[in-house]
Amino acid sequence: MKTNPCQTKSSVKEIRERFDSDVERFSNLETGQQTTIDAPLCLELITEAAYHVNPGAKSVLDIGCGAGNYTIKLLSKIPDLDCFLIDLSAPMLSKAKERIAVSTMGTVTTVQGDIRELNLEKESFDIIMAGAVFHHLRTEDEWYSVFRKVFEALKPGGSVWISDLVIHESENINKMFWSRYGNYLKELGGDDYRDKVLTYVEKEDSPRSVNFQLKMLEKAGFSRTEILHKNSCFAAFGAIK
Repeated sequence: MKTNPCQTKSSVKEIRERFDSDVERFSNLETGQQTTIDAPLCLELITEAAYHVNPGAKSVLDIGCGAGNYTIKLLSKIPDLDCFLIDLSAPMLSKAKERIAVSTMGTVTTVQGDIRELNLEKESFDIIMAGAVFHHLRTEDEWYSVFRKVFEALKPGGSVWISDLVIHESENINKMFWSRYGNYLKELGGDDYRDKVLTYVEKEDSPRSVNFQLKMLEKAGFSRTEILHKNSCFAAFGAIK
């Protein structure tokens, strides 16, 4: 994939408007987002890892919560968490709260906004999850600032778990995996579907490599990092405070 300069990427407003009209596609626990390779597996691994690292958790922050799949899956393993949900899209937040409220006896708090601009109370959460959201970060300073914000918002011993679109350090390896992803999309929906997805990825997203993100998590202060899964242009990984 050839990435555009950050200034040519979609604005926050454009990204929000796209997600406002795409709620139902993000509301299926069985399939997840079909454009994401191994979405159900990553959902399972991230929530299972969170459970094993923080089995006594009382609170979770879901950044870019979408329709709530990650938090709902986590609640099946750690019941009655206090759930704090952040998303750009009001319709997504409404759907997520509707689904999550019937799955927990804890509180459900929603905030519409951009994680880059929101202030999080320090040492407030046992678990933080971010599914397919950080690839919208642009500059290295933004990546560091958000990862540092996540680190500070976690309680000691807390953990963050990320599932996201990624690129690769080697240009040749990057081309190889994006070609394979194109073939996956073609099998899913044909040539037109492949071209549509790759076009909005090119316009909207600015993913970084797993290596970059693990180093940035360590720079932000995390003591340990873990890779849970990687397949083609998608990975699941995390860090422990």
